[in-house]
Amino acid sequence: MTSGYGIIAAFLARAPAAAPSPLPAFQPPPPYNPAGGAADDLLNLLAWGVSAAGVAGLLILGISMAIQLNRGVPGEMSDHFRGAVFVAMGCVLGATAGPLVMFFGDLGL
Repeated sequence: MTSGYGIIAAFLARAPAAAPSPLPAFQPPPPYNPAGGAADDLLNLLAWGVSAAGVAGLLILGISMAIQLNRGVPGEMSDHFRGAVFVAMGCVLGATAGPLVMFFGDLGL
């Protein structure tokens, strides 16, 4: 026959552990960053737009060259070359905007 103390000790040994707290664990707030990732998102969007505009510019330039060739009007290559230079300058300007902003940093604006 077991004593009363043995039964209580056996019952306490089988008792489940304390349930986890339903409250979330405390996490300190992140450091203050007023811009967040908005500047990076805007630069990525602008880079995508410049790439799309460059492709569209080259397509339009190619279409106009094909139409000019179909009409058989010679001597118009200076217009096409000027268009290609403008498209290339726009692509270079757009491609260097992101690295320039990253190089100069926040500037406190």
